[in-house]
Amino acid sequence: MTFWIITAALTLAVATILARAALHGRDTGEPPAAYDLRVYRDQLKEIERDTARGIIAPEEAERMRAEVARRILAADAALKSSATSPAAKGPVTAMIVLSALILVGGAFALYTRLGAYDGETLQPYGDLALKDRLAKAEEVRRTRPAQAEAEAQTPPLDLPAADPNFVTLMERLRDAVTKRPDDLQGHVLLARNEAALGNFKAAYTAQSRILAIKGDEASAQDYADYADLLILAAGGYVSPEAEAALAAALTRDDKNGPARYYYALMLSQTGRPDRAFRIWETQLKDGPADAPWIAPIRQQIEEMAFRAGVHFTLPPEAPAAGLPGPTGEDMKNAAQMSEADRQQMIRGMVERLSDRLATEGGTPEEWARLIGALGVLGDTERATAILAEARTKFAAQPEALETVNAAARQAGLGE
Repeated sequence: MTFWIITAALTLAVATILARAALHGRDTGEPPAAYDLRVYRDQLKEIERDTARGIIAPEEAERMRAEVARRILAADAALKSSATSPAAKGPVTAMIVLSALILVGGAFALYTRLGAYDGETLQPYGDLALKDRLAKAEEVRRTRPAQAEAEAQTPPLDLPAADPNFVTLMERLRDAVTKRPDDLQGHVLLARNEAALGNFKAAYTAQSRILAIKGDEASAQDYADYADLLILAAGGYVSPEAEAALAAALTRDDKNGPARYYYALMLSQTGRPDRAFRIWETQLKDGPADAPWIAPIRQQIEEMAFRAGVHFTLPPEAPAAGLPGPTGEDMKNAAQMSEADRQQMIRGMVERLSDRLATEGGTPEEWARLIGALGVLGDTERATAILAEARTKFAAQPEALETVNAAARQAGLGE
C-alpha cells in the first residue's frame, strides 16, 4: 500500500495549498472591510484638503462627505458582522473539502483506467529492467495460445457467395484428392482453391500434405505458404505452429519475404517490437517496391517504431516496377501470329504470371490482368477460380476489389 499512501499524501498536500490560497488569497491578515474603512477615511481627508484649497466647491464637498460617510457606516457594519460570525467561512470550507475529494477520487479513478497496476493487489507494476523485460517477452511467447485455440476464438469470415460452378468443381477436386492422397498437383490446386473460398483450415491441411509429399525437397516458399494459411485461419495471429513453419522457411531461405514479414509480426505479438521493427525496416529498404509485403509494412511500421522507442520517418513510397505478364501490346502482337504460336506465347506469359501471383502475391492490377488473359484464352473455368481467389484476397479493399471485378466483367464472367 506504500504507493497509494504516498499518492494520497501528495494529493492532500496539493489540496491544502489550494485551500490556503482560497482562504487567504492576497490577504494580509485583516478582513476586507477593515481595508475599506482605511480607504474611506483617507478619502475624507482628501476632500477636506481639496475644499481648503478651493478645488472643490463647498456644496459638492458636503455631498461627497455624506456619500463617504455612508460607505464608512456600511464597512463598519460589515467588519463587526465578520468578527462575530465565524460561520461565514463555511461555504469556502465546503468548497475546499469538495475540491480535495475531487482531486483524490479523480486521480484514483484516472489511474485505474490508464495506469499499469496489478488488478488483484492494486499495486503498480515496477519498472522492469531490460533483462526482466526480455524474460517476460519470452514467457509470453512460450505460453501463447496454440493454433487450435486461436482458431476457436476467430470469428468466421463474411465472404461473398462463391460461383456455383466453382463450388461444383471444388467438390470434384476434393473427391479426387481423397482418392489420390499422394497426388502432389491435386493438393496444390486444393490448397490454393480452398484458400480462395476462405476455407483456410482445409487449405493448410492440404498444404501440410504437400510438405509431407515433398519431404526434404519442400522449399522455403512451401513452408511460408503453410505458415500464411495457418495465420489466415487464426485471424492474423502467429501461433507456435505457424512460427515453426516460418523458422523452417527461413532456415531454407533467410531472404524469403513473406516468412520475414510474418516472423516480425510474431515478434511484435510477443513483446519484441524492437526486433520486429528492425526486420521490417530492412525489408522496406530491400524492396522491391511492388512486393506484396511492402504495403502492410508501410501501414504498420510507424506504430512499431513508436513501440520500439525509435524515432522513425516513413520514406516516400517508391514507384513500383512495370507490371509483368501479358500486356495489351503483347496481345496485339500475338494476333499477327499463327493460332498455335499465339496460344503458346500467351499461355507461357499467363503461366509465369499465375505462378508468381500464387507464390509471391501481387497488386490488384496484376490479378486483373491474369483474369483478363484467361478470358481471352477462353479458359473461363480457371479464370473463375482466380477471380474467387482475388476476391478473397482483396475482400477488405473496395478499390482493389472493383479493379478485379471490372476485369471479370470484361472477361465475360459477370458478377
